[in-house]
Amino acid sequence: MQGFAGKVAVVTGAGSGIGQALAIELGRSGAKVAISDVDLEGLGHTEEQLKTINAPVKADRLDVTEREAFLAYADAVNEHFGKVNQIYNNAGIAFTGDIEVSAFKDIERVMDVDFWGVVNGTKAFLPHVIASGDGHIINISSVFGLFSVPGQAAYNSAKFAVRGFSEALRQEMILARRPVAVTTVHPGGIKTAIARNATAAEGLDRDQLAKLFDKRLAKTSPERAAQVILDAVRKKRARVLVGTDAKILDVMVRLAGPYYQQLFGPVIGRIMGPKA
Repeated sequence: MQGFAGKVAVVTGAGSGIGQALAIELGRSGAKVAISDVDLEGLGHTEEQLKTINAPVKADRLDVTEREAFLAYADAVNEHFGKVNQIYNNAGIAFTGDIEVSAFKDIERVMDVDFWGVVNGTKAFLPHVIASGDGHIINISSVFGLFSVPGQAAYNSAKFAVRGFSEALRQEMILARRPVAVTTVHPGGIKTAIARNATAAEGLDRDQLAKLFDKRLAKTSPERAAQVILDAVRKKRARVLVGTDAKILDVMVRLAGPYYQQLFGPVIGRIMGPKA
């Protein structure tokens, strides 16, 4: 894909799924890539693939919730490559559970990774992408950052927060005349391991939930998602919907307004089946 040759791109959560696909596609497109994850095995696999195609790569273990480590990591990447043009704040986790039975710690964990991880990455790298003169911050929200469903309050909260944070940042960059574009990404059902690695409230069958997600909701490959995202980044679009499902659901929410809640609740209930 054109437009990435010579750029330095940072991808969090690059050990699998969309993050891995983004890193590899960026490498194929001529970018120098800094990848990170808490999953060292997956991270190593991504690193090997990048080296196979002779893409310059820096691989590091990084927990996006550890702010001081993230700040140090940003400086280290900038020093290693001499600049940073783009950061893809992609790392994320999932949790299923009604608010009534969800523990505080489970909700906090999702917010720490899915929202604060994005904030940490943005704040840590913002000075460097501004200094590059051609910066871009890409924050991964979700289709669940466009509408809410029962059982996903923690994930909805984090992804809505990413959307609001990113849209505010984009306006600030424009008003301050900073050379930084901001893109918010809303993927639909992507064929990744996020559901299989998710946690769930007590009384829910996590494995069954993962099977249902993989069978009924995951429609788009990570590779296709990466191509769609990078095309939007190349065009400096403010928002990108990934997958036909995301586009259809976005239209439905726009047309139905708040009444979508009366439509989606029963549908999600049927898809996910009875609680264990």
